[in-house]
Amino acid sequence: MPSNLLHSLVEYTTIPIDEKEKIVQLNGNEIFKSPFCYLSGHKLVEFSAQERDHFRRYVQNGGFVFVDDCNHDIDGLFAKSFEQEMERTFGPKALQKIPNNHPIYSAFFKFEDGPPTTSFELNGWGDDLVHDYLKAITINGRIGVLYSNKDYGCEWDYDFRNKRFLAVDNTRFGVNIVMYALMGG
Repeated sequence: MPSNLLHSLVEYTTIPIDEKEKIVQLNGNEIFKSPFCYLSGHKLVEFSAQERDHFRRYVQNGGFVFVDDCNHDIDGLFAKSFEQEMERTFGPKALQKIPNNHPIYSAFFKFEDGPPTTSFELNGWGDDLVHDYLKAITINGRIGVLYSNKDYGCEWDYDFRNKRFLAVDNTRFGVNIVMYALMGG
């Protein structure tokens, strides 16, 4: 998770934050100790059978994964392979657009128009779209996997001391995502 977002969580909330990055292996049991995981990339996403099983169990048992496509790949490799992996893991049509009035857009800050746009959004693989929605896999009425093509990770990846130069703090939606995940939807 970009350190600037971690700083915002400390600044805006009372959530206890371990500011050190912790990488957990999907094929290990450490993932089951984490209430929130962040997956980002621009390369092929392909789980082994054990990784797929752990991912499924983690989400079905209440874990939350925020997946953010970096949008810099040729031919949408991350997006296409991640969506295919979610079909293999949770079945066809498990990944669905969420409405722009979903509670995640008001979990802490209010985003009346749905997901905020990023400056990185025009991706490198040819569709040149500003995505006005996010997708999710919902388990028992709550989001277990939140999927973005908007490249929030790069948008939030700057020195937090430079935040004062922004008219509006662009990490506020990240605070919403974490608050939604930790409040159980």
